[in-house]
Amino acid sequence: MLMMNAQDPSGVTIRNLGMDDYDAVLRLWTEAGLPFRPLGRDSRASMAVQLQRGTAFLLAAELEGELAGVVLGTHDGRKGWINRLAVRPGLRRRGIARLLVREVEARMAAAGLEVIAALIETANGASLTFFRELGYIHDDEIEYVSKRRSVDA
Repeated sequence: MLMMNAQDPSGVTIRNLGMDDYDAVLRLWTEAGLPFRPLGRDSRASMAVQLQRGTAFLLAAELEGELAGVVLGTHDGRKGWINRLAVRPGLRRRGIARLLVREVEARMAAAGLEVIAALIETANGASLTFFRELGYIHDDEIEYVSKRRSVDA
């Protein structure tokens, strides 16, 4: 398991992000073309609550002091979820996403979670392939349903 502020041989450093990094995270998500909800569950206030609960890991991959990638891992005490994984477009295919996922997996394992999942939009073939390569199984028999209090939730 990488530890907070650990550096990988590739020169990538993984560290915890906090609310002071919020604007940089939104810029990276935007640059990466990641859909997110800045007026709902990804708002500054909502993100602060998620981090304060202790059921979320917001991690950065930094390369040469620059934010290269981000992942948000959450859990409900029973199952872990990998959310909002994004790598700066010019830095893709260098193993940064893999490092972020492995760190979230290690933290979830340390929290006693035995199931880790990710929700991926059907059209996002690259992400489906990426997670399959990491050993995740695409279960065609599970349908995702949700009930939202607003379109921004």
